[in-house]
Amino acid sequence: MDLIIWRHAEAHEAEPGEEDMLRSLTSRGRKQADRMSVWLDTQLPQGTRILSSPAVRAEQTVLALKRKYKVRDALSPGASVQDILETSGWPDAKYPVLLVGHQPALGGVVAKLLGMPEEACAIRKGAVWWLRHRHRDGQGQTVLMSVTCAEMV
Repeated sequence: MDLIIWRHAEAHEAEPGEEDMLRSLTSRGRKQADRMSVWLDTQLPQGTRILSSPAVRAEQTVLALKRKYKVRDALSPGASVQDILETSGWPDAKYPVLLVGHQPALGGVVAKLLGMPEEACAIRKGAVWWLRHRHRDGQGQTVLMSVTCAEMV
């Protein structure tokens, strides 16, 4: 199974009294999402399931990809690592999954799958981490396939 983790692009800071879920992308964030979506469009395997947090900034990020996606509350800010893994179907899904969500949970997922302390992995805004689960010598392994940020594509 391939698990592709895409942290939402740069968003405006919350104004006093502003609901966090309504924060939108900055102009820089829109450019990050556009650049990364071009790269992802050429890389995503056929049949990839795309799931997004319901936060405005996450949906604006995934909309740049111009593909069908589904919103999942389990990817909302404050989600647990376990919620995210269950939502993705890791490691048993029969198809690749692209998740668009938030720190620190996405970093916690990467850290858990790579055997690091949960707080050890920070994911840059707009970046993609691509992980693969495989069986080798009778054991499950997680392989880091790619780490890409918008400035690199």
